[in-house]
Amino acid sequence: MGKLKKLKINKVKRNNHIKTKLSKQGKLKSKRHTSKKQIHKPPVPCPEEQEESDHGEDLTDMIEEDDLTFLQKAISNKSYNILKQIHLNGPDEEQKTFERKRKKTDNSQPIEELFENNISKIMKDNVGKSVRMLLPIKTKDGFVKKHIIEENETLNDNESTSNNNEEESKENDKENNSDIEMEVDIHNNLEKKDKNDKPVSTIELLACREEILKSKRFKIGILSSGILENPENKIGNFKMLLDFMDERKPEIYITVRKVTMLSLLEIFKDLLPLYNIKKVSEKEVKLKKEILALQNYEATLLRIYKSYLQRLEKMSKILRRKRGDTRPMKEQEVQLGEIAVSCMCELLTVHPYFNFSVNIASYVLSFLDNKRSSVRERVAQCISQIFKEDKRGELSLTIVRKLNQYIKAKKHSVYPEVITVLLSLRIKDVNLDKEKEEETKQKKLMSHKQRILALSKRERKKSKKLEQVEKELLETKAEENKQAKQKMLTEITSIVFTIYFRILKQAPNSKVLSACLEGLAKFAHCINIDFYQDLVGAIDRLIEEGNLGLREQLHCVQCIFTILSGQGTALNIDPYRFYAHLYKNLLNVHCGRTHAESEIVLKTLIQILIHQRKKITQARVIAFVKRISTWALQSQHNTTLGILGIVKQVMQLGKAAHGLLDTDCTGDGHYQSEILEPDYCNAHCTALWEIVALQRHYHSVVQQLAKNIAYAVPTSGEGSLPTEIAKLTPNELYTEYDPAGVAFKPSVPVPRNTVKKASINNNYTSNNLEQYLNAVNVDDLFVGEHVDFYKAYKSNL
Repeated sequence: MGKLKKLKINKVKRNNHIKTKLSKQGKLKSKRHTSKKQIHKPPVPCPEEQEESDHGEDLTDMIEEDDLTFLQKAISNKSYNILKQIHLNGPDEEQKTFERKRKKTDNSQPIEELFENNISKIMKDNVGKSVRMLLPIKTKDGFVKKHIIEENETLNDNESTSNNNEEESKENDKENNSDIEMEVDIHNNLEKKDKNDKPVSTIELLACREEILKSKRFKIGILSSGILENPENKIGNFKMLLDFMDERKPEIYITVRKVTMLSLLEIFKDLLPLYNIKKVSEKEVKLKKEILALQNYEATLLRIYKSYLQRLEKMSKILRRKRGDTRPMKEQEVQLGEIAVSCMCELLTVHPYFNFSVNIASYVLSFLDNKRSSVRERVAQCISQIFKEDKRGELSLTIVRKLNQYIKAKKHSVYPEVITVLLSLRIKDVNLDKEKEEETKQKKLMSHKQRILALSKRERKKSKKLEQVEKELLETKAEENKQAKQKMLTEITSIVFTIYFRILKQAPNSKVLSACLEGLAKFAHCINIDFYQDLVGAIDRLIEEGNLGLREQLHCVQCIFTILSGQGTALNIDPYRFYAHLYKNLLNVHCGRTHAESEIVLKTLIQILIHQRKKITQARVIAFVKRISTWALQSQHNTTLGILGIVKQVMQLGKAAHGLLDTDCTGDGHYQSEILEPDYCNAHCTALWEIVALQRHYHSVVQQLAKNIAYAVPTSGEGSLPTEIAKLTPNELYTEYDPAGVAFKPSVPVPRNTVKKASINNNYTSNNLEQYLNAVNVDDLFVGEHVDFYKAYKSNL
C-alpha cells in the first residue's frame, strides 16, 4: 500500500493548537485589555527629540483633560504642599481658559481646595504638631468640621494601630464571608485634649465604657443571629465570637466574656445534634456534594465546640486552686469562673449524648467538692438531672465510677453533696423483672390458645416460622438492650453500695455519714440478703455509741425498717430497740431548726404503722398514736396534716386506737409520757386531748381533719371530710400544703375585730387575805417537790 499523504493544516488552525498547548503548560502570557480610547499619536520624532519630549509638553497629550485641569488649578493655587515648588513656564491656552472659567465659578469652590486650605491654616497655627481631620457632623446650622491635634509620636502610633486594625478586620471579613461591616472604633471619639483643657471626668469615662460595651454587644448579637439564621454559610462567625472570649482590655473584658459565653451557649444548645458525630474514615468513596458539605459542616462545628469548651475550662480553673496558692483572687474573675461552670453543666444536661460529654462530666465532678456552696449546688443539680433523665445508663455509670475514685482518693473527707447526688439514681424505679414476667405470661396465654384451637398442619408450620422470626427480632433488638441495661444497673448498684459500706466501716464519724445512711435507707431493698445481718449490726453499734446527731439516728432507724420491710423479713432480728429509738426522738423534732427531719419521721411512721401494721402490737400502736398527736402541737401545719393523716389511716385500718377517743379511762394506772419506751408508758390510760386543741388551729384543713378524727373517722355525715382532702395520703398532705413559698393554702382568714368589755373591779377581798399573801415566803415555797402554803406562812410568824 502506498504512503498516506499528510493532511495540510491551515496556519490559523496551527497557531490555535500552539496557543492552547502553551496555555495548558502555563507558558502563554495573557494580554491585558487596553482601553479603546482614541489617543492622538504625535509624529515619530528623532531619537534626540524623543528624549526631550519626555520632559516637555508632549507628555500632556497622554493625560486626560479633567486631570490636567485639576493639576494646573492645584499648581496655580499652591494648594498641595508637594506642588508648591513647581512653577508653570507660561500660561498656555488651556490655562487661560481655566482662569476664565474660574472667574465665572468663584462662588462654587471645589471640596479639595477647601480641604487643603483648611489644613494649611491649621498647620500654620499649630507649628510642630500633627493634625488629624475627622469626619464632619451634620447639625441644624450646617456641617461642623472636627480635627484632633496630636504629637508626631502619638500620630504615628495611632496610624500604625489603625492600619493594623483595618488589615485584621479585612482578613476576618474575608475569612468569615460575612456581609456585615462593623468597623466601629469608639476610641477615636476620645479626643486627646491640650494641657490647657480640663481633665476627663469619671462620668465621661463611664459613658465611653458604656458606648464601647454597647457596640460590642451589638456586634455579638448580629454575629449570633447570623449563625442561627444560616449556620452552614455563616459558620465563620464563630471565630469572631471566640476571639471576643479572649478579650484582654481591663475595662471591659469581664462583661464581654460573660456576654459572649452565654450567647455561644444558647447557639450550641440550638445547633448541636442529638447524636454523636463520628470521624469519617478517609477512603476513596465518591459522595454527593450535599453529604460532603454536611460532613465538613459537622467537622468544623465539632472543632469550634472543642475550642469553646477549652476556653470555658481555662476560665473555670480559678475555682480549682492548689494547696499553698495564696495569690489574691478578684471576685469578678471568680464569678466569671462560676458562669463558665454553669455553661458546661447546661451543655451536659441538654446534650448528654453528644461528643465530649464524658470529658465535661469528669471535669465538672471535681467542683462537687468546691469551697463555694453556689458552685456545689449548680453541679449537684446538673448531675442529679442526668441521673434522672439518663435512659441508656452509660453516662450514669461513668459518673458513678469517677465519683468512687474521687471519694477513695480524698479518703472520705469530702462535702456531703458528693454523696447526696447518688440519691437521684433510678435504681429504685427500674424493675426489669416485670418485663420478663409479662413476656412469660404472654407465652403461656399463646400456648393456652393454641391448645384450645385445633390447628391444621399448614397453620402449625406457619406459626413455627413466625415464632422463629420473632425470636430473631428479639435477639437483634430487645434482648440485647435489656441485658446491657441490666448489666449497667447491677454495676451501678454494686459501686454505690461499695461507697456506702466503705464509709460505714472506715469513716463512721465523718460529715458524710448522714448522706450515706440516707442512701442506705432509700436503696436498702436492692442489697443482697447476705449483707443484711452485717449491715444491721453496724448500724446498731453506731446508735449505741451515742456519737450520732438527731438526723443520723433517724436515718439509721429508717434504714433498718426499710430492710425489714423487704427481703429482710427472713432475718431473725428483734426490732424493739429501733422502735424505742424512734419513740424517744419524736418530740425532739419541732417547727424550728429540726423541721427538715420531720419528713424522715413521717416516712418511717408510715412504714411501721401502716405498711407493717401486722408486725406491731396494739399497745405499741396506741403509744405511737398518742406520741405523734402530741408532736403535732409543736409542728408546722403541713407536718401536722401528715401526722393527722397517719392517725386517720391507723383508725380506719384497725380499732386499736379508737380507745383513745373515750374520755372515761378504764385502764390501770396513769399515762407516763416521760418514759422513753412505748410498751411501758401506759398510753391506753389516757385520751387524745390534743385533738380538741387542733380543732381550734389557724389552718382550716387541720381543723377539718381533727374534727374527722374526733368523730371516729366517719366517711359520711357529720364530721366527714370533703373528697379532695379525704383521698390524699399523708405524704401528699405534707407536700401539698407545704408553706415553703411563704403562702398558705388555703389562705388564713383575717381574724374578726372583737370589742373588749370593760373590766369590773371586784373590791371584795378582805384585809386578812392581803396580809396572808404578803407573809408567804416565795423563795422557800418551791424548794421541795410539793408546794405547802401553810408551812411557808407559819415559818414567817
